[in-house]
Amino acid sequence: MRFGAVDAGVLLASACVLYLLAGRFRSRRTTSLKGPSSGNFLFGVMGRLINAPDNGAIYEEWATLYGSVFSIPSFLGSRGIVFADPKAINHLYSKETYGYVQTPESQRAIERLIGRGILWAEGDSHKRRASRRTLNPAFGPASIKNLTPIFFESAFKATSAWDSMLESSSDGVIIEVQNWMNHISLDTIGLAGFSHDFGTLSGKPSDIATAFDTIGAKPSMLNTAVFLLSFIVPILDNIPTGRQTSLDQVTKTMRGLARNFLATTGDAGTTDKSVIGLLAKSASAQNISEEEVVAQINVLLLAGYETTASKCNIPTWALIELSRNPSLQTKLRDELLQAGRDRDPTWEELTNNLPFLDAFTCEILRLHPPVQELRRMAAEDDFVPLSSPIETARGDLVDTIFVAKGTVVTMPIECINRSVEFWGPDAKVFNPSRWLDTSSDHRRAQEIKGYRHVLTFSDGGRMCLGKGFALAEFKAVLSVLSRKYTFELPNGPDTVIGRYRNLLPRPKVEGEEGYRVPLRIRHYVSE
Repeated sequence: MRFGAVDAGVLLASACVLYLLAGRFRSRRTTSLKGPSSGNFLFGVMGRLINAPDNGAIYEEWATLYGSVFSIPSFLGSRGIVFADPKAINHLYSKETYGYVQTPESQRAIERLIGRGILWAEGDSHKRRASRRTLNPAFGPASIKNLTPIFFESAFKATSAWDSMLESSSDGVIIEVQNWMNHISLDTIGLAGFSHDFGTLSGKPSDIATAFDTIGAKPSMLNTAVFLLSFIVPILDNIPTGRQTSLDQVTKTMRGLARNFLATTGDAGTTDKSVIGLLAKSASAQNISEEEVVAQINVLLLAGYETTASKCNIPTWALIELSRNPSLQTKLRDELLQAGRDRDPTWEELTNNLPFLDAFTCEILRLHPPVQELRRMAAEDDFVPLSSPIETARGDLVDTIFVAKGTVVTMPIECINRSVEFWGPDAKVFNPSRWLDTSSDHRRAQEIKGYRHVLTFSDGGRMCLGKGFALAEFKAVLSVLSRKYTFELPNGPDTVIGRYRNLLPRPKVEGEEGYRVPLRIRHYVSE
């Protein structure tokens, strides 16, 4: 479908008029709060936030200026609310899927990319779909314990390739680690979830990896403009921009894989307790359509490569932090070698018996969450309690915020995870020891629920189902790599690390093309 300038203008003007008319009939208004102003009626500050590689820093600046709860200009002159107050955050997460739901634009994007599965659904529909209860056995402790050998197997496939590179060098080699971490994540979710080997660690090309990587091309001004306008005029999503074409290719590739997985369910290696086995069994027992099961498989594929389940960005950040801090490399390696020089840690050891590995993991999750913020829309009027009173735009002190139905609220995950108020004066410093020192100044962080008082895995009814999978995979891979190698940034520990926006921001060494993270890697030689 093609749109002329006149058509787009008429649609945009109509949307503005309808929005303004709707606002006149609202019986109650959200509490008026302090916040930044914007001279852009159409987009507010949304363009700045969407394009920012580190919007957590922007939210931190605003929280300092306006308090722990503030409003921000959004589309068509509306204002949303940002909550950086722990009591309010806990309240909002407790009402997810019913009281606070995905915004319409988020639901449209999820439906187009993945389909109408559990990630798309809200409320009662969320319960009826291929539910978390169905998949819980596949992500429970017993299953993850059984999957742990797959995590080690993927890590050793990478080290086998690295060892071959190191054979011809006496001073280490430069290895671009980001793609290797992506391959580990993709091959692992393929084997653990679907009994399918993508083979990327062995050099096999992968359509799904190629499709994901094409999204990372730097967006043009047209792509950005159409993307922002689609929040106001949804039909503009149909304009075939380069980014949208890439997303459509990802969707096509994922759905093709999902149908192939379903078609081969029951073959050797696929059991009723595997992810794909449980989904197929649930579809049959609960009369769930194939399209819904395909959508759920797409969620897991997307998670395995890009987002919430295996978090391929997290291992990359871990190697960066080890490269910045040689003393941490030594401390982590010593703990792992003491536990067992010639064997891999068991799942129980990874979970309970390696305190510094656990502290290092928590600090990576705290400072480097793949998802920087969570936006939801109030499905009903609500009163949100606060930890301490704030001053409204009218100068009143209040300890409760009224949120009118339809108001968009934001939980700034990255901002909260590294807030000085919650984590003390060294909140922005990578310091795993804070998790081992009971006297550390982060008592206020305990007011936040989440996983270990960080929001990286979200919270409430939509807390990441693959949390245990992600933690075990990350610890297993890191235990292998840190025992075998030392890591350095080629230009020294002060090398500037930036971010590159794909579906989610990825770390990158500034000056490198795309999201490359080259590190100098050497074999570790014990003294």
